[in-house]
Amino acid sequence: MKYISVGDMSQTYQMRRHNVQLKSTISRLSDEMVTGISQDLGAAVGGDFTALAAIDHSLARSDTFKQVAEETTLVASTQQNALETIQGHAQTIGPTLVSSSYSGSSGMIDSGAQTAAERFSSVIDALNISVAGRYVFSGTTTDTKPVASADTIISGLETAISGLIAAEDIANAVDDWFDAASGNGGFLDQAYLGSDDSLASVRVSETDTAQLKITAADQTIRDSLKGFALATLVARDLVPSDTETRALLIRAAGERITAGEREITDLRSELGTVESIITDAQTRNSAQKTALGIARKDLVGVDDYESATALEAAQTQMETLYTLTSRLTKLSLTDYL
Repeated sequence: MKYISVGDMSQTYQMRRHNVQLKSTISRLSDEMVTGISQDLGAAVGGDFTALAAIDHSLARSDTFKQVAEETTLVASTQQNALETIQGHAQTIGPTLVSSSYSGSSGMIDSGAQTAAERFSSVIDALNISVAGRYVFSGTTTDTKPVASADTIISGLETAISGLIAAEDIANAVDDWFDAASGNGGFLDQAYLGSDDSLASVRVSETDTAQLKITAADQTIRDSLKGFALATLVARDLVPSDTETRALLIRAAGERITAGEREITDLRSELGTVESIITDAQTRNSAQKTALGIARKDLVGVDDYESATALEAAQTQMETLYTLTSRLTKLSLTDYL
């Protein structure tokens, strides 16, 4: 009888090969257990990647929509908070200025004007707010502050009202300066530093777009600034010093601030509509992404029970291999004989 023996080197090589194969199998099955996705996508889809590619493309677009929606929401909420701040200042100081104008007290007029001047600087700061390195009221030039300092604005207005004495003329000159079109030397030329173009419309889902159009150049913003600026002119003694004229100017300032506050309410409502569109789009995107994830799992997923069974079998084989290897390494001629 002839015997075919396996040499020690060959046997060692076979053991190592089995060890590598089992380690690879265990690693693959472990990954599939954790991810729930087959490591062999070709086998899972039967060699046809069309459906899988379509799902992956849709998932990638969904991630893009999510990022755009989150960034747009951040800018919108920052604008909303800034407008709320401005509105809060207007609600507080507007009625106070009107009330002070009827008091006949120069002290109350001066106090109201000074408070309005301080709030004017706060309003400018609110318009110059930035988030993630972007100024939200600058239109497309997001790297530039949208509004010049309160001092720059007052300097421009001081020139505009130069030589005027009557309260009505001064108030009208302030209105004209803020309302002037670009190129006429008013707010848009001297104080607005942003772009004439608002942010472009962005797609936040397969079917929805959103656009944030508000800039510091909007008429509503300028109307809101008129009253604060007019009161600041009074606070800095840049208008006639008689109490009657100052009272009339403070009253005009309060009325403009109050009117501007109502306009801001409408502006915030329009912004809220855009925020609602984005929120609804995010909800649909999330639902769609979940559905796509389920479809992908159905296409290339693995059966958890089968994977667990196969993993346990591979681990048992690995333990058996280690046991055999251990015994073989302990063989001696004495034991053999």
